[in-house]
Parts: sequence; C-alpha cells; structure tokens
Amino acid sequence: MKLIEVKDYQEMSQVAADYLLSKVKESDKLTLGLATGGTPQGLYEALINDHNKNRTSYQHVSSFNLDEYIGLSGKHPNSYYHYMNDHLFKHIDIDSENTHIPSGKAVDLEKECEAYDEKIRLHGGIDLQILGIGSNGHIGFNEPGTPFESNTHIVELAESTREANARYFDSIDEVPAQAITMGISSIMKSKEILLLVSGEAKQVAMKKLVEGEISENFPASILNRHEHVTVIADQEALAMVKGLELLNR
Repeated sequence: MKLIEVKDYQEMSQVAADYLLSKVKESDKLTLGLATGGTPQGLYEALINDHNKNRTSYQHVSSFNLDEYIGLSGKHPNSYYHYMNDHLFKHIDIDSENTHIPSGKAVDLEKECEAYDEKIRLHGGIDLQILGIGSNGHIGFNEPGTPFESNTHIVELAESTREANARYFDSIDEVPAQAITMGISSIMKSKEILLLVSGEAKQVAMKKLVEGEISENFPASILNRHEHVTVIADQEALAMVKGLELLNR
C-alpha cells in the first residue's frame, strides 16, 4: 500500500486526476471502476477541466460504477446514473455504451447482480478502481460484516451510511434502504486500486485502515491484502495516523 500525502481536498482531487489521466493517455484500452458521492467529485471536475483544455479523449475507455440505489430510476436526480452523467459523462467524449451502472429498477435484482459481474469479466476486469472510504469502513456499499468473498450483491444500508447520504435528499426518509454494490471480491479483482480520503470525518477510518487488523467488521481493511493500492489522503484525514511509514510498504 502506497501513500501520497496531500495538503487538502483540492490537491487530493488534482493529484488523483493526474494519476488517472496518465493511465488514460498511456493505454489503448482502459476499464475504470468509478465511485460517486462527495469524495470523487473534485476528481471529476479536474477531468472535465482537462478535457475542455487539452481534449483528452475517452473513446477507448469503459467504466463500471461501484453501486446504485435500489428503487431509483436513472432519471431520479439522486440516482448514481444521474450523478455520473451530471458530474462527468456528459462533459467528456466517453461513449455512453461503454459506461455501466447497475440498474436499481431491474425486475430481477439477483440476475442484475450476476450479469454485472459477468460484464466486468467480459471486459477483461477493471484496470483502475477508484474508491472512497466510509466512516464505518465501507467501500462501495459493502457495510461492516460483509463477507470478503462477496460478489456484486444487494445490501441493506447501515443507518450511518444513510445519514451520511441524507444531505443529497430532502430528508433521511427519502434515502433508499437498499442498494446494489460491487462485492468486496469484485473490487479486489481490480488490477489497481486508488483510494481517496479527505477530511476530519475520515480520521478514525484512516487510522483503522493503517493500524487496525484485517477484519470483515471494517471492510476497507481488506485493501491491505491487495498488491497494488495507492492511497491519496489529505493532512486532515491523516491527523490520527501515528506511523505514516506503515502505508508505504
């Protein structure tokens, strides 16, 4: 696990964008795993700025998103389908047929989960997976207690996760209670993982990631077993971490 320490959220976003852009430019074919929420928003803004300025092309890029709320159509303003189009896809030249997000309105949700993993497999797997980390250690929507061997599946969202996402809705009552998420095994099959961590709210999670044991009670801890993880974290998020050298191992 390699650490890149940055000053703040803005620098984290730009460093992450530069890292991702280097992959886009050096590859003839690239499959990205993408995340939603507040953490990657600055990254996407930086990618859009680069595209407008330098015309970096995404015609050779495919993407798979980590998750989607169950019960929300792609037209719902709080769906992740809508988020990705609004915050990235419609601003760059990626082919819409190459962007993939689980359907939260699928008639058979179990089949949707199985089909999603199969699509990833047929694309040759994910080359670079972007992740954030929840305050309770969730990655994607894999809440504490999720088996490490899980594939894409249906999950009941923890109350802390719903509360964290309530800022995007009129009230917490409107936040869906379930989601489809790539499983931990699905995420760990990615060739490379880029974890973005920013802010005081992530200090405890960052400390547990670095200093705690590997346990299903803290899903992100499994990242310590991946061969190619880079963490970009700002100084505020790292404030409780005693031995930063532990990350660069």
